[in-house]
Amino acid sequence: MAFETIGLMCIAVLVVLLLLRVPIAISLGLVSFGGIWILLGLGPAWGIVLAVTYNFAASWTLSAIPMFLMMGYLCYHAGLTRGVFDASRLWLERLPGGVAVASVFACAGFASVTGSSIACAAAMGKIAIPEMIRYKYAPSLATGVIAAAGTLGALIPPSILLILFGIFAEVNIGKLFLGGIAVGLLTAVSYALMIIIRVSLNPSLAPAIVENHSFTEKLAALRPTWPLGTIVIIILGGMFGGIFTATEAGAIGAAAAMLATLYNGTLTWNVVYRSAVETLTATGSLFIIAIGANLLTRLLSLSGTGNMLTSSILGVQADPVLLLIGLAIVYIILGMFLEPLGAMLLTLPVFLPILNEAGISLIFFGVFLAKLLEIGMITPPIGINVFVIKGVVGKLVSLTEIFRGIIWFLIADFVVIALIIAFPAIITFLPSIALD
Repeated sequence: MAFETIGLMCIAVLVVLLLLRVPIAISLGLVSFGGIWILLGLGPAWGIVLAVTYNFAASWTLSAIPMFLMMGYLCYHAGLTRGVFDASRLWLERLPGGVAVASVFACAGFASVTGSSIACAAAMGKIAIPEMIRYKYAPSLATGVIAAAGTLGALIPPSILLILFGIFAEVNIGKLFLGGIAVGLLTAVSYALMIIIRVSLNPSLAPAIVENHSFTEKLAALRPTWPLGTIVIIILGGMFGGIFTATEAGAIGAAAAMLATLYNGTLTWNVVYRSAVETLTATGSLFIIAIGANLLTRLLSLSGTGNMLTSSILGVQADPVLLLIGLAIVYIILGMFLEPLGAMLLTLPVFLPILNEAGISLIFFGVFLAKLLEIGMITPPIGINVFVIKGVVGKLVSLTEIFRGIIWFLIADFVVIALIIAFPAIITFLPSIALD
């Protein structure tokens, strides 16, 4: 049997396992190991597994992931994120749908220390949704905005998705972060504008707030935000100012979060313990999936399947724009059923060679991919962020109502995607002027 045929059969088995709801880490590991075993024998297969596992886990760049995770969990458990929402609410509440708009920008702030859309949605949902319900906001708007704005966690640095993409694609993580900032802010602004327009046309969605807060009160509300703001400035300023690398930024960010919570008086042994346990759990899960993806890459290379698929797709002579649209459809569909990390690592071994041959910038595609996968997080029928929000609100809001609230945010997302495809410089401009 031809090696390429074995590779294709392994991909088919992988798809079947995923459809049977076998965890993606187990599916990737079993299929990749089995395929390499068939190709080379048991001894070489074990040797490749051990080598790939060690080389991946020992990667210096990967150390940024647990450090950024630790930073985010410390900030969350120590309560540093609450002040961002409170300040945003006071400054923006006079706008149509002001509390919802504040929630968008509070999620953007929270995203800058977590890098996770699920964590962002869960944390901000507990803070912002009760406030919006208290102000008589439509439940669909109150829940939909948090589910959608939570996706900013995968775009605004430090994004775990972008870090892993940078490692797999061997591109500069700092430049990916710069592209992510642009798309993250564009997404946040599009959400805010959509909310303002909708509420202006239908005020019943978000009744006007009659409370009046003085300028002094608004300034006072900014005071609790300084620890989080300082951490963000240190990380981004240091990275883009050339003081330290994106990898070193993780350790510095974790140390800054520890010092900020200590100064704030909210650092306790319970906070440290919970943050450490959640960091270890999340890191272990990420690494297992990533090792499986590495093994799949090795299988596709050894079998020649990767080259065959690349040649077949490029042989159609598809226009790069059409290729991007096709990949966008694939990733949005995958995002409906798989969590973003799994969907990304499952497909990169196949798509990276195609993108390289087509001459598409991997910096551009990395940020584009993160945006696509996060759209899948709020797209029916699965929409993981929607179910996270459902878990937060319980019986207060029905699942149908939450999905109804998502529709307008999906429209805003598709507008952003169209703009990115039409004007790639939205992503590539800042990375192009950055120092290597």
